[in-house]
Amino acid sequence: MAPAEDGQQPLHMLFFPYLIPGHLIPMADMAALFAARGVRCTILTTPVQASIIRSIVDLSSPPIDVAVVPFPDVGLSPGAQSGSRGDHGKLQQAARLLREPFRQFLADHHVEIDAVVSDSFFPCSLDVAAEFGVPRLAFLGTSMFARCCAESMLRNHNPDDDDDDEGDPDAVFPVPGLPHRVELRRSQMMRRPDQLAFVKGIYAADQKSYGELVNSFHELEPGYVEHYSTTLRRRAWLVGPVALASGSKDEASRGTDALSPDADGCIHWLDAKPARSVVFVAFGTLASFSPEQLRELARGLDLSGKNFVWVISAADAASLDIWMPEGFPRASRGYIIRGWAPQVLILNHPAVGGFVTHCGWNSTLEAVSAGVPMVTWLRHADQFFNEKLVADVLEVGVSVGAQDYGSSAETHRLIGAEVIAGVVRTLMGVQGDAMRSRARDLGLKARSAVEKGGSSYGDAGQLADELMARRSRQPVECDSMAAPSKS
Repeated sequence: MAPAEDGQQPLHMLFFPYLIPGHLIPMADMAALFAARGVRCTILTTPVQASIIRSIVDLSSPPIDVAVVPFPDVGLSPGAQSGSRGDHGKLQQAARLLREPFRQFLADHHVEIDAVVSDSFFPCSLDVAAEFGVPRLAFLGTSMFARCCAESMLRNHNPDDDDDDEGDPDAVFPVPGLPHRVELRRSQMMRRPDQLAFVKGIYAADQKSYGELVNSFHELEPGYVEHYSTTLRRRAWLVGPVALASGSKDEASRGTDALSPDADGCIHWLDAKPARSVVFVAFGTLASFSPEQLRELARGLDLSGKNFVWVISAADAASLDIWMPEGFPRASRGYIIRGWAPQVLILNHPAVGGFVTHCGWNSTLEAVSAGVPMVTWLRHADQFFNEKLVADVLEVGVSVGAQDYGSSAETHRLIGAEVIAGVVRTLMGVQGDAMRSRARDLGLKARSAVEKGGSSYGDAGQLADELMARRSRQPVECDSMAAPSKS
């Protein structure tokens, strides 16, 4: 990245993250990595969200500016404004109402801003940025693989058009035009019209943007980086894993000011366990798991005979008495963290040899970065695509067999304790050694990607150089926000 010339102000990027931690934290990491490269970075967000990323922002050098606007009045208490209580309809309403504060900020500061990095969940930011002649870079926070799969599904296939298979949840559909053969069951697809309309809207806005920033790295999914560029003709800069690239040293308190009191005890407990003998279990939220399924999961962990650490959110911990078997967990083999856990710290502990995960992209990338293979247990969103990447393409994971898309417990078929125990044994036993070896290799590549000379380090520099060169040219018209193809 070329430094600003004498007397020239440094590049200035405005980051506009969505409201939930899974979107906020990687965008704050992304701001930190650009700040470390000499870019002036500002994050525009709301009070609760600013507190969530405070630990990342405070450690950034040079510092990151945080501009705080009020959270829109949609009937959410501060405790519910980060999505922890599952009211995502009101969160999306709040996101729509943030259009005007975002527009006002750009109206006041657009002369000094060289680019907006907006979460894809703010499709309105495209037109607002164009109004002020500022290029918009989209950030969806998923893998290139999932992006390519979703694009294919949106362009080529609507499962509701297949009358012959109407009503059969296990009917299999190909995802065409990809570098690998990918298939999904009908039950694994997003089908609600409102959800499909939302996804189509954000993908349409992202396609019209200057380009996209991706929390991934070339060596993880090279075929899909190429497919996205040459087949889909889309511009993307891969700058991840951003948690590594940002250089954040405070792995314990990332994304929280309320670490669980169980966290310290967990690290001491892990210290006493043999290398790669513990399976880490974390889903973010258990809202989509029925009490019966949670009971089977507890039984399955017990039947597996393996050591485990299980993270249960503070909100979910209130219902433990309803489903947790008596005497569970056995103190010698299981440890439960109630509340926020230092996931990155745990995944990188030498005692951890596997990860049972919902396959959200942040968790998946953290496992890859730590060189830890996975048991995949999916619920909704991009998780079914991510599982295909993890289990079928990269071969660093094994599926527990979840077949149903949905965020409510009623939509998911029960998976028995014996199945769960068998999959955990496979991952943690001799059969999992090859997956562990491949995962460790990917972890080394992840760290190399963000170092000087690495692919992600290079992409970040190339984008910054391009934006600086754009500034030095004559102002461009708003309809020329789609820049020439990236070389």
